[in-house]
Amino acid sequence: MNFSDELKTLKKQVQSEEELNVDLSGVDKIIISGMGGSGIVGNIFSEIYDRKPVTVVSDYHIPSFADGKTLFIAISYSGNTEETISSLEIAREKGCRVVAITSGGKIGATVDNKVLIPGGIQPRSALGYMLMPLLNTFLKPSSQERDAATAMIDAIDEDNSDMESLAREIWSGKLIPIILGFSPFKWVAYRWKTQFNENSKILAFSNYFPELNHNETMPYRGTYRKDEFKFIVIGHPENMRIEERIKWTSSLTSTPFHRVDVRGKYVLDTLFGLIHKGDYLTYHLAKLLNVDPTDVSLIEELKKKLSR
Repeated sequence: MNFSDELKTLKKQVQSEEELNVDLSGVDKIIISGMGGSGIVGNIFSEIYDRKPVTVVSDYHIPSFADGKTLFIAISYSGNTEETISSLEIAREKGCRVVAITSGGKIGATVDNKVLIPGGIQPRSALGYMLMPLLNTFLKPSSQERDAATAMIDAIDEDNSDMESLAREIWSGKLIPIILGFSPFKWVAYRWKTQFNENSKILAFSNYFPELNHNETMPYRGTYRKDEFKFIVIGHPENMRIEERIKWTSSLTSTPFHRVDVRGKYVLDTLFGLIHKGDYLTYHLAKLLNVDPTDVSLIEELKKKLSR
């Protein structure tokens, strides 16, 4: 399967009704462990779920507060991510309730309570497979929400010429993307950043309103090499104070913001619409740069070095 075909599997992924087999009685906190394309799933979920405290771990360790009242969710597409395996072992030692989302590997073999998802694609292309079990378990999206998300994704699959044009602008100017988001899609902005890294093989950076107005705003007016950056604001804020901040930040710093707007009926279709726009933008840029978006050879080489 080529990468463009992988992108088009997302609409099938959001129709997944898989969920974790968990009894939440007695659970007072949630820890989600994952790295890279798997780890971003926990971060995105933590921003739209607030009924219980959620801590996302992207490291070998977990917080000391983990105990028998903690639900520990290991997310690893391959099932062999060493940091996630390490944190999983610690969670067991602390008596956490352990579940997993994976396509197999060591985690699939050692965790009985798990959701097994299809393998064979890039982990970052399987975001829907990994995210939907969390949403289905904790937020219970309706069939209407699922269908709206599928329709949104399908529309972007059919016409993503706006992202192709933006990719061409970034490519022709050799620009470095700065992606700016806001709640509840701060982590989607970070997802865009990592898609530029892995798909397009270029550096990119992300931040979010209103936090960036308390630090990062200062260099926007006169930083050196400012013309080498492309500032992209994703989404449409419901909070009009955020919209005011975007407007005045651009005006006061003389910084043009390229807006990428997706307006769905629900959080789910807006969320996946924004994610998918970033997928296509970075895919088109990869083609212009003549790089293979599936190539992660440096990451794999590093893993081999560390396994010795």
